[in-house]
Amino acid sequence: MDRFFLPARTPCDEKPRLRVFFGRSALGLALLGAVSCGPEGGPGDDGRGGSAQADDSGAGAQGNLPGTGGGLNPTPPGAVVDTTGDMIDCQSLVRPPTPLRRLTRFEYDNSVRDLLGTTGNPSKDFPPDEISEGFSNNGLVLTISQLHAEKYVYASEAIAKDAVTRLSSILPCDPATTSEETCAEQFARSFGRRAFRRALEPEDVTALMTAYGFGETFAEGIEIMIRAALLSPHFLFRVEFSGARQEGDAMVRLNGYETATRLSYLLWSSGPDDALLDAAEVGELDTPAGVQAQARRLLSDERAKSAALEFYRQWLELNRLDTISPKDPAEFPLWSQAMKTAMKAEADKVIESILFSGDATLTRLLSAPLGLPTGPLASLYGVPESSELVSLPEIERAGVLTLPAFLSVQGHPDQTSPVLRGKFIRTKMLCGHVEPPPDNVAIAAPDPHEGGTARERFSAHAQGPCAECHQLMDPLGFPLEAYDAMGKFRTTDAGRELDLTGEFVQTRALDGPFNGPIEMAQKLAAAPEVAECVAAKWFQYSVGRGVEKGDACSLVPLQEAFEKGGKNLYELMVNITQTEAFLHRRKSAP
Repeated sequence: MDRFFLPARTPCDEKPRLRVFFGRSALGLALLGAVSCGPEGGPGDDGRGGSAQADDSGAGAQGNLPGTGGGLNPTPPGAVVDTTGDMIDCQSLVRPPTPLRRLTRFEYDNSVRDLLGTTGNPSKDFPPDEISEGFSNNGLVLTISQLHAEKYVYASEAIAKDAVTRLSSILPCDPATTSEETCAEQFARSFGRRAFRRALEPEDVTALMTAYGFGETFAEGIEIMIRAALLSPHFLFRVEFSGARQEGDAMVRLNGYETATRLSYLLWSSGPDDALLDAAEVGELDTPAGVQAQARRLLSDERAKSAALEFYRQWLELNRLDTISPKDPAEFPLWSQAMKTAMKAEADKVIESILFSGDATLTRLLSAPLGLPTGPLASLYGVPESSELVSLPEIERAGVLTLPAFLSVQGHPDQTSPVLRGKFIRTKMLCGHVEPPPDNVAIAAPDPHEGGTARERFSAHAQGPCAECHQLMDPLGFPLEAYDAMGKFRTTDAGRELDLTGEFVQTRALDGPFNGPIEMAQKLAAAPEVAECVAAKWFQYSVGRGVEKGDACSLVPLQEAFEKGGKNLYELMVNITQTEAFLHRRKSAP
């Protein structure tokens, strides 16, 4: 009969105890109970007291932290002015609580790959991660259902079974030259440290060795040990215990292992490697300068490319290419699975080349006319095929907003959507808010067979109860009518010359008309409020929750450093690791 090792539910200031459970249904109930610690019984702060590198007693983090040599100063300023113009006192500001964060499917796959060399997509059968405010890593909604628990069991079984087929590659020792018991304990210590992302305590080793003892052979024992570790909340959740006994709303410094975990999941979407855990153990992550040094090391690793791309896939909604309705083959004969594959590969390659090329500016992201015309994309562009990035005509393409992948997602199966395209720019690049349509309004795209251009067909939005919101979106989508519903450049629609004029309204500094997608991209690239929005989106992604007023003393300095640093997207990732919100957590009230 199967046995599973999970911590029993305990008060948040007590260390979890391990129990042995038999059967899958018991596992689900135990796992659900083990993590329901936090405000009002929901996911939140959880844990045991741990040594923190700073003992901060006020609402904000105190102390003289060293600067970062021209980057972000990690010491919160006395006060900041946020994007609404409000003056925020950083000494009295109450910071948002820190959510307990479950691994996303993307993080789970990366973590078991780096732990055990697992290939493929072991999380493919997990329930989808809920999207909240545009991202799939919001800790406030990443709960665990009974179905999650069952799928975790099946995945752990498959992963462990596969791992022991490559036993010599995952062991730190040879059981033939040491005793099997000694080798199993060495594996428990090395594997457990990386799986739980912290130093093991004696009872951790005891629990893993107890799991090993249920095996009838050495390999079977290791297999059961792996399954036990992968089912532990200490693997499935990014548990942070620092300051668990701290009273009030104070911010407390994370300990080294917690800092290492935040670093690796931000920059690798995976757990810390041994070098990062070693740095945590010897105190190298106790200072912002040490954190920055490790951040730069992690960014130099190939794993950083995949992790960074996942942010851009979610921010730009490129992941939706896998789920959008197919384009009408009568209208778009080039549409195919091969086209979608080429679009995704192109978007990844363009973004990666900008981020890791040494000129990783927001300006390039929004204006570089780069493309990867492989397969059917070459026909869409009307250029020769190439397996390398090429420069496309500057009068036709400018940055990510003109990528076919983006334009296809922000369109309908049978026609373009200036509304969807304009709404994206308003909400995801200007961080504006658009009210949902009234309940009594029928939402349906006009029939493209009625004739006329999309601008003419959507003109009804200019009148009636919808006009107020659509004036914020549609004028930003009309310039992108230069591209059809799958991103092909055009100058006419329905036999008529396109009117590509647009207008920014209700912005801080952008208000005014412009003509065409290239001029729009240039204006967006130069606008401080766009840079502020991009920094805010990265900050939101890093903290795993929505941005709140209480984040101002971390977010505003981050935005200012991004603007002053030439809007460098690579340095933005480094500077996030220097913010107060990244290096600290707030203890929630019991």
